Amino acid sequence: MIEYRHLTPADYDAVLDLGNRVHGDNYLTLESIADYDRRGRVGEVNLNWLAFLDGELAGIRLTFAPGQWELDDQCSPDQWPFPAAQLCYFKCAAVAANTRGMGIGRGLLNRSIEEAKKLGCRAGLAHIWMQSPGNAAFEYFSHCGGQLIKEHPNRWHELSLYEGYHCPVCDGVCYCSAAEMILIF
Repeated sequence: MIEYRHLTPADYDAVLDLGNRVHGDNYLTLESIADYDRRGRVGEVNLNWLAFLDGELAGIRLTFAPGQWELDDQCSPDQWPFPAAQLCYFKCAAVAANTRGMGIGRGLLNRSIEEAKKLGCRAGLAHIWMQSPGNAAFEYFSHCGGQLIKEHPNRWHELSLYEGYHCPVCDGVCYCSAAEMILIF
């Protein structure tokens, strides 16, 4: 049976392990997880969710609340249907390889969306990893209703050059593209 619950500091080590197994070494750090945890909370509302199967971490969904994330040069707010103040930001999702296909990703996403609605969000923005194995990330997010806004090359290049991220697809320095996508609730 799958158990869903909010992220807590006691979970950081397990989140670090799963996130980096899926996305590559140093994609997450203990410091970034603590920061992401803070960005996903507003008062009693927590947008960050975890899924456990038989007591083992099976999936993570880290989501930033509106006003808790920055627009960068790979954001296209003029093409969004709502202002940033009405958008959460889907920062990171990972599902353990042995539990994929069980609905965990969708379960985590739906829980984040329900919490985001409590904050007045009408949609969520994401930068989806286009080179994920089999392009599974794009397929999944599209299947959930995500709509492509724009593709951005080299999304994680600077992270790999200056912050130690090791892309598992590029075998080091990352040249992967991100699909800027919006999911309307």
